[in-house]
Amino acid sequence: MNLEDSFSHSYAEARRKFIDSAQGAGLPVESKLHPETGRDGEELAMDVAREGDPDAPALLILSSACHGVEGFCGSGVQVGALHDGEWRKYAADRNVAVLYIHALNPYGFSHIRRTTQENVDLNRNFHDFGKPLPENAAYGELHDLLFPQTWPPSKENDDTLARWVEKNGQMAYQTAISAGQYDFPRGMYFGGHSPTWSNRTLREVLRAHGRRAGRAAWIDFHTGLGPSGKGERIFAGPDDAAKVARARRWWDGGGKTPVTSIYDGSSTSAKLTGMMWASIADECPRAEYTGIAMEYGTQPLLQVLEALRADHWLDQHPEAPKELAAQIKRQMLEAFYTDTPEWRRRIVEQAREAMFQAVDGLTAT
Repeated sequence: MNLEDSFSHSYAEARRKFIDSAQGAGLPVESKLHPETGRDGEELAMDVAREGDPDAPALLILSSACHGVEGFCGSGVQVGALHDGEWRKYAADRNVAVLYIHALNPYGFSHIRRTTQENVDLNRNFHDFGKPLPENAAYGELHDLLFPQTWPPSKENDDTLARWVEKNGQMAYQTAISAGQYDFPRGMYFGGHSPTWSNRTLREVLRAHGRRAGRAAWIDFHTGLGPSGKGERIFAGPDDAAKVARARRWWDGGGKTPVTSIYDGSSTSAKLTGMMWASIADECPRAEYTGIAMEYGTQPLLQVLEALRADHWLDQHPEAPKELAAQIKRQMLEAFYTDTPEWRRRIVEQAREAMFQAVDGLTAT
């Protein structure tokens, strides 16, 4: 399969390619069926394929579509990896099992949304919901401004938001919106009030495949932050200096591809709460864990946030004209997936490098 054929134009096509590729590689596929249906009425599932000894001491997880629409990128990487004989042999020769988790959030993937069917940002949903949830007062200041009655927003609305950004700064605006909030269930970056289907199902998969691993690495593929086509390697783990240092030893490529962190301000991402990596400590307690989010840039940040804002407005206004709804969905797709051969080539090259580095890290003595 050539690089272009690894990528898809719909969730259904991506799922079909993933299953066919895994089965063609001799790997069984376990499908965790989703309770909802897709945008075109299709079946939805979190599909899982594992290559390697069930008792392998090291496990590498490669996952896609934590944020739904971002799966157009991550799925292409996974399908390409399943057809990459050199990559598969490299991991197998070093006794590293590879777990491919396709479409963590199949609902968002199919419906061209970033959120789950519960309108939850999956990467803000991993909390102990028996304890008080984080507060985000700044988001509360912005919520009504973000969602006017009509779309596109009026000039007055745009000007008011622009003044807020000018007064507080773009990073404060990004943080207020994206850090996660728990008070506005139909708002942006809502973290939920209980574990989502995707949260619960992912935990099942991790328990089944990661319990016996002594070492585990995780590369979760994302899009939407940073310069177009550049894969930022964002540390995905607790605020622990030793764990950050280990990730940087594995993935920084001699300083050419630095591993950034939300804890020291080096990342393009704001500091977040309720992140998905927290699940591995719960479900794979034996494993020494090291992980990154591979975050590929698409469009300028404010443009991406505007696309998200429009998509949430549309979710709140199902009566919107079909032409407007279609335009908003095109805007969303373009904000999280750049449909050009050069962008796809860069995505695969950087992912492949990080995968080989992960195997080396997992097997280092």
